[in-house]
Amino acid sequence: MSTAASLRGIGRQLDDAADLGRVLDGLLAARPEPPALLALGEPTHGIEAFPLLRNEILGHLVERGYRSIVLETDVFAASIVDDYIAGAMAEIDAVLATGFSHGFGAVPGNRELVEWLRAHNAGRAPQDRVRFYGFDAPTEYSGAPSPRRALSSVIEYLPAALRPESVHELDALLGEDTDWSNPAAMFDPAASIGDSDRARALRIVADDLASTLRRAAPDLHRADATGYAHAVAHARTAQSLLRYHAAMASPAPDRIATLVSLRTEMMAENLLAIVAQEQRRGPSLVFAHNLHLQRTQSDGEDKVSWGNAGALVALTLGERYAFLATDAKPDSDPDTLQGVLANATTRRALFPTPALRAALPPSIGPGEPILPGHIPLTPAELDGADAVIFIADTDGNRHQYW
Repeated sequence: MSTAASLRGIGRQLDDAADLGRVLDGLLAARPEPPALLALGEPTHGIEAFPLLRNEILGHLVERGYRSIVLETDVFAASIVDDYIAGAMAEIDAVLATGFSHGFGAVPGNRELVEWLRAHNAGRAPQDRVRFYGFDAPTEYSGAPSPRRALSSVIEYLPAALRPESVHELDALLGEDTDWSNPAAMFDPAASIGDSDRARALRIVADDLASTLRRAAPDLHRADATGYAHAVAHARTAQSLLRYHAAMASPAPDRIATLVSLRTEMMAENLLAIVAQEQRRGPSLVFAHNLHLQRTQSDGEDKVSWGNAGALVALTLGERYAFLATDAKPDSDPDTLQGVLANATTRRALFPTPALRAALPPSIGPGEPILPGHIPLTPAELDGADAVIFIADTDGNRHQYW
């Protein structure tokens, strides 16, 4: 039997909403444990077909008890969206501009997502609403912010009697926020203050605050569970930002790979915190780049291997973590992975990866990118996913969102 014929037998066509729901239900029912976190990847940002697929999948999963959506956006900015979909009065354009980092509010499908969530939640009890989360670190490619906001938020939350002695010199240790956000520090370790005496002292402050929250957790959580969760997120972020700034100040040859891995660590910690927070309400759907969510390792410079967020989360969740990768390629070379998937897909199709790997010839390789920034799936990466959804009916155009 030819590869194309084998794949047509393996692929489960997702030509309409009924097909999509039926295939998703079957895939999830076959797992040893129901996922607490279902991850849906995309191979690049800005191509409309992927977030629109996400929206369609979310609509079905909400009917099956899912109660949160998590996106690759700033963990704190996302609270603006969460407030809006819970009924807060605001202009949606402002919500999209400030509630998403990286310019993602302008990505096609995100306005529709926010509008749908607000309409769905209207009139529902809090336990039945779908919540919106971000799981990315509050960093950008140009650098990282001061830890002031994160540290100050924890201090303001804590009762005065619980505040550790180390916080009393906070303003002097922080200095000017521009000292931390200097864009030159991303490329020149000498421009970073991350290894200064005051930065090292701030790491003690952050550790003291995190320890205080853990030790006082029973009373603080009982008094205000939401406020406690926010304070813990700020403490966790303060510690992570200070580690990130310390790495920015390092002249080590694997410096950039270390920075990427620290961002990944923040992502994984945020995802696990969301799963823990949502465990009594229902599972979560997370949507991000394939590279962040797959279970396989990411090779850093000099072959240093760092775990990506999916690999780190899967260590804790095991079978309760499931990952669906996606890809697309109009006019693919028929001898590539994308080409054979395209030939077996009418509109969209899901391919379980164990059967897919078994049907592929050993010599097959990945196709060419659709456009700069698209990272086509490779055969080796299939081991990091439970299934692949291939989209054949997209033009592959990226909408400018930044």
